[in-house]
Amino acid sequence: MKIPLDYLCVKSGLLCNRCQSLVDRGEVENFEIKVMETLLDLEESQFKELKESTYYKAIKVNNNLLILLVGSGPGMTIQKWVKVAKALQDKLGMKVRIMEKTNNIKSSAVQLLSPARVLGVNTVWLPDGSVQYVIRVSRNETRLLPADTLVLESALSKIHDTRVKIRVE
Repeated sequence: MKIPLDYLCVKSGLLCNRCQSLVDRGEVENFEIKVMETLLDLEESQFKELKESTYYKAIKVNNNLLILLVGSGPGMTIQKWVKVAKALQDKLGMKVRIMEKTNNIKSSAVQLLSPARVLGVNTVWLPDGSVQYVIRVSRNETRLLPADTLVLESALSKIHDTRVKIRVE
């Protein structure tokens, strides 16, 4: 797996100057070092297919962990990603969801909110010139959401650096 920090730094826990500067600037959070180490351990022991994936970022919201990856290898199926998430969940002690990094709000929402279906995404232009996205979900499918709507809104807002609301219709 390709990671933003040096492999040796993550494995040893001692960061070189370059890796330490990434942590100091906030590009990599402290908890992400443990996540990267766990992913590398899983790659070595169980999931050789992770070698083709690229780690982008991990986002922690309450007791939920979202891992964003860029591209996955040809051997990685949805079932494999579920197994990787389950293994991470056991090792890290928090709920884990693995998503592919994308700039499209709708595709991120579909990945994050599944198995609930996304009816649509509305763009709201606010008077101050900023943008807010409203993700519409059917009232019948709110029980299928993987977490509370406030947690999901916070996660999507962090992923895309913009305000996101989830509206149940």
